[in-house]
Amino acid sequence: MKVIHTKSVALAVKKLCLEAGINIDQPVLEALKEARQKEDGEKARFALDIMIKNAHIAKDQAIPLCQDTGMTIVFVEMGQDVHIEGGLLEDAINQGIREAFCQGRFRKSVREPISGQNTKDNTPAVVHYQITEGDKLKLHVMLKGFGSENMSRLFMLTPAQGLEGIKEAVITAAKEAGGNPCPPIVLGVGIGGTMEKAAILSKKALLRDFNSPNKDSFLNRLEKELEDSINALNIGPQGFGGKTSVLKVFIETFPTHIAGLPVAVTVQCHAVRHGSVIL
Repeated sequence: MKVIHTKSVALAVKKLCLEAGINIDQPVLEALKEARQKEDGEKARFALDIMIKNAHIAKDQAIPLCQDTGMTIVFVEMGQDVHIEGGLLEDAINQGIREAFCQGRFRKSVREPISGQNTKDNTPAVVHYQITEGDKLKLHVMLKGFGSENMSRLFMLTPAQGLEGIKEAVITAAKEAGGNPCPPIVLGVGIGGTMEKAAILSKKALLRDFNSPNKDSFLNRLEKELEDSINALNIGPQGFGGKTSVLKVFIETFPTHIAGLPVAVTVQCHAVRHGSVIL
């Protein structure tokens, strides 16, 4: 049995939030630079130049990449041989977020849904738990802005719509999002399970290392096909038109009922803000 104190959890979450909110992942930055080289249009190149410049300024000055520092989503993979001491795990997660958002001067955007009252520290986080083998605690932290979140979609397809229906749903989500989520976007796609399972899968898909291929060869080909189809829509950087509307499509699947075919599409802006740690 491995004992992990909540202070260690809070500190780890704090570090992940600060890092994700300020520093764009290098592979993402390289993808933006590569996209800049491919674009012909003046407006598309200008938009990508601004994104790249913004990333450098944020890193150099240790300030947020975006004014919308997001709502924090945490995926917890907890080994069954781990014991948490010092308090509740979720309280520790929220404490880490609270400290990061104060120290990093991140905008506190979380509010009560009906009264509109701000919680004043960007908590609580949305936390998803998975019990795994072993004695490790793995934390995946994502800062999810709502300019892109508001463009996310859920489709309850019929089995008869099949693969073509899935493709149409993903392309439709990207097309209807247009320039709203600050493209070029990254899409997480969850296929199968139930309504809520598909949505969670679509979020989890965004945690994949940016340049790592899908381990399933068929899904890997499907991701590339969808990327090509969405880039052909000519939405372009910031919606100005161009060759680069999406940087990546990541797909996760789960078995589903014979009568259904849930497809969830989580839209992410070009600032793919997440990080992971193992305790």
